[in-house]
Amino acid sequence: MNPEPISMLDPAGNYTAAPKLLLDLDSANSIGLYSDMIMARTVDSEAIALQRQGELGLWPSLLGQEAAQIGAAHALDTRDVVFPTYREHGVAWCRGVNPVDLLGLFRGTTLGGWDPTANNFNLYTLVIGAQTLHAVGYAMGIVRDGDVGTGDPARDRAVLVFLGDGALSEGETNEAFVWAAAQNLPVVFFCQNNQWAISAPYSVQSKVPVADRAHGFGFQGVRVDGNDVFACLAATREALAAARAGQGPTLIEALTYRRNPHTTSDDDGRYRSQAENDAWVALDPIERLRLYLESTGQLTEQVAEDVSEQSRALAETLRSGCRTLPVPEARSPFLNTYADLPTELEQQMNEHLDFVEAGE
Repeated sequence: MNPEPISMLDPAGNYTAAPKLLLDLDSANSIGLYSDMIMARTVDSEAIALQRQGELGLWPSLLGQEAAQIGAAHALDTRDVVFPTYREHGVAWCRGVNPVDLLGLFRGTTLGGWDPTANNFNLYTLVIGAQTLHAVGYAMGIVRDGDVGTGDPARDRAVLVFLGDGALSEGETNEAFVWAAAQNLPVVFFCQNNQWAISAPYSVQSKVPVADRAHGFGFQGVRVDGNDVFACLAATREALAAARAGQGPTLIEALTYRRNPHTTSDDDGRYRSQAENDAWVALDPIERLRLYLESTGQLTEQVAEDVSEQSRALAETLRSGCRTLPVPEARSPFLNTYADLPTELEQQMNEHLDFVEAGE
């Protein structure tokens, strides 16, 4: 029998403290959470529109998963490092990544890859589950640098890696779990269980809840309501604090739902019902936080207007920024493959450049 996920904020916006999770509401920055969730949805809706207009080749939507992403992101310290999948637009926003830069991967103007200057946020990983091993490898480095378990908050840090339920069926993810547990690494696995791995429901992937799988590898698992931003924040704060203190990994299952197709190239009507989707609309994470903020008097007309204006400005920035992303040079794929370009590849590059020049 699947246990009910831990929740603090119900769909009607009523807050109830959860015995298994501690959260100081004064430290939660509820308006900040709400604003960031709105901005995440703005990035998502504008990117979908740009894809439909032919400006992007593809876009993976996060609609319905805003609370999971923003709650987890607000738990991070500056020195913590994030390894996302390809759908963590809200986390990128919270880490200060320019959302226009996110569009480049889907416009074909960047190859992605590791950028150590990107606010400790690794650029998107398209290979399902691969980022879990990247995260574990980085966590090994943190241990070897002595930046865990010192008790110094300015030094101790951890890794937060995001994955979907589909990644649990990948060998890389299970290998990452083994290494994280065996070496007691400072890494938190945050699984947004949106219940569909493209067209495969979670029921065909596992007989137990996501969080329960952690116990088989020897570390803690916790299951929270992924549409409750407070529960996601509290669980991630606790897990990251434990990781920084040298207490090892945690697997967080944020039970949520992907309300849009897997990507803009997917037709989700072929494998799930509209009624199922409609049921989750009533559990909208932004709406439940809005109701809470209104009931507590925090969401004033002025605050609401400020958030709306920020959303409008962001939408305009995305539209104009996308269309002005620089077209990469023809030589860039070659120059960014090896630190020292092999002679054979240099010859191929020159042949490619001659071909491109002849066609202009």
